[in-house]
Amino acid sequence: MSVLAIGPRILAAPVIHGSGECALQVRRLMLTQSFDCIAVPLPPSFQQGVEAAIERLPAPSMIAQPDRPRYRTLWTPDAAEAENDDDRREFSYAPIDPCQPVIAALRVALGEHIDRAFIDLETSRFVPYSQLLPDPFALKKVSLERFAAALLPSIPRPPEGQPRDRVRHMAARLRELEQRYSSILLVCSVLDWPWIREAYQEQTPVDAEDDLVEPVERHCIDPKTLIFLLGELPFITGLYEQARAELEDDENLSIDGVKQLLMAARAGYQQELRGRARKITPHLLRQCLKYVRNLTLLDRRLTPDLYTLVIAAKQLAGDRYALQTAETAREYPYPGDAEERVSLGIDQARLPDGEMVDLVNRLPGTPVEWRSCELRPRPEKSTAEKWQMRWNPFAQCSWPPEDELIENFRAHVFDRARTIMNMDLARTEKFTTSLQDGIDVRETLRHWYDGQLYVKVLPPDKGHLDAVVMLFEAPLDPRDYPWRTTWFAEHQEESTLAMCATDYRQEMVGPGIGLATYGGALFLYPPVSIPDIWQNPELNFTETLEERLLAAACLHSRSRQIALLSPAPPGAGWRRLARHYGKSWVHVPLSQFSESTLQQLRMVHVLNGKQVRSYAADFIRKA
Repeated sequence: MSVLAIGPRILAAPVIHGSGECALQVRRLMLTQSFDCIAVPLPPSFQQGVEAAIERLPAPSMIAQPDRPRYRTLWTPDAAEAENDDDRREFSYAPIDPCQPVIAALRVALGEHIDRAFIDLETSRFVPYSQLLPDPFALKKVSLERFAAALLPSIPRPPEGQPRDRVRHMAARLRELEQRYSSILLVCSVLDWPWIREAYQEQTPVDAEDDLVEPVERHCIDPKTLIFLLGELPFITGLYEQARAELEDDENLSIDGVKQLLMAARAGYQQELRGRARKITPHLLRQCLKYVRNLTLLDRRLTPDLYTLVIAAKQLAGDRYALQTAETAREYPYPGDAEERVSLGIDQARLPDGEMVDLVNRLPGTPVEWRSCELRPRPEKSTAEKWQMRWNPFAQCSWPPEDELIENFRAHVFDRARTIMNMDLARTEKFTTSLQDGIDVRETLRHWYDGQLYVKVLPPDKGHLDAVVMLFEAPLDPRDYPWRTTWFAEHQEESTLAMCATDYRQEMVGPGIGLATYGGALFLYPPVSIPDIWQNPELNFTETLEERLLAAACLHSRSRQIALLSPAPPGAGWRRLARHYGKSWVHVPLSQFSESTLQQLRMVHVLNGKQVRSYAADFIRKA
């Protein structure tokens, strides 16, 4: 006799509620064996509402039953105080979740016209209990029978009171059902399974009676709060439903869905940030998945939770990608009817009329640990529009931490340019007593026949640089970079800066804080006072944004050489422009710097006055 058999006509499917893996096992069991009746651990008062809601899947919902009001026959101050502290109503509910094994069994039964029996005890106030259970992903390698048998020694006896009364009541209902059906499948929690079997075989008498209960109510759920209803992530639940609709394989979606989630988050992240987005390559995604695996194993699990995915995305690709991952995980492609919806929280809900109520799940899974991860959300569109309307056009300044970063980068480009300038004066000589500036490998190999070493001799730094033009794209489209301005230094450690960038007013990230992206910039250091290059009539002969920046550098630089950071070397036209002013370009290839570094440096936050600097750090986040 199978370990899952409760009686000669009753087979149990012990499951972990809210698990997609267990739902697949139940579906496979029902499609490979024949059953006359499906018994589920819900009371009869839920049957009509649950079955009607299942017909409306894949739109998720919940069937809720309000607790009956409690009346006190004697008023006391303590009783009145307790009533004031706990004046919210409480609802017990059954989640209509496609990845809930009980709902999956009823869904198949309705499709195959198999009888259904709701055999739980009617309770006016439901008392749930649960415990930490192994990851059901193990069912990929272990049968349901072996999985349940392995858990058997660690399953505690249900506590006295309602949990034990429910077990006895379900066992009694099963004895009644076997008088009418020859093959019954019981889908129940793995925590109840051994004790239902014990009560059935020992024919334990039933002491509790059904309570008088309120009618059930069906509620649609706000799509943004589905994560509090569904056992799996809403995105992965949506993949199960898509596979069902398209008749595709869904056996490995619990893991393949994580990969699809990260790739969907990458697409949304790149669409939002465009040129500012980091390059999330397949190699970076592979590293992210390794990090997810390691964090999951540290939690003694086989599949990751949302917290693990967000932490891994944050560490590997920054806050913006982590935020996009969290938002993508909440997306569900079948939101359902546009009815009045309930907003869910942690064991609570806000009804359409605004009332807050407490919630108790009648199909509780493994206890959930809620952990916090600090991510600054993007502002709502209406809030950003208010910030935009309040912008003072006569006050703007930069954010000092970004000033420091870009100035350090400007100094680094100067150093690279000086090195390139001095390379033309380098010479090679035979090794005698000193290695000088290192072995010249090419020259040594060229004279290998005489057995001599050749070393490099670099001259001291010569030349002076006071200007650098940074072109992060070429060519620069004027439609993409409409904001053009010249900023003057606030102190001697800053450069005079002329730039073209995206319109910061189109992306407000905080009150008085806008975000722009450099297209090109001119830095003059030490700082000098110059006319605004975008208004200077001396530069009106230029036709493009790049030419105006280059011409301004040639006009205001005191040095004969000007550093040019750009994707490609200067062409003939740019060289003629420099010769016209008696200058020359020292080209520093943009490819010498990492893309992630450049993307961070291109972001410039514009503040609406120096007073905004006191709170800007609370709103500014890096991509």
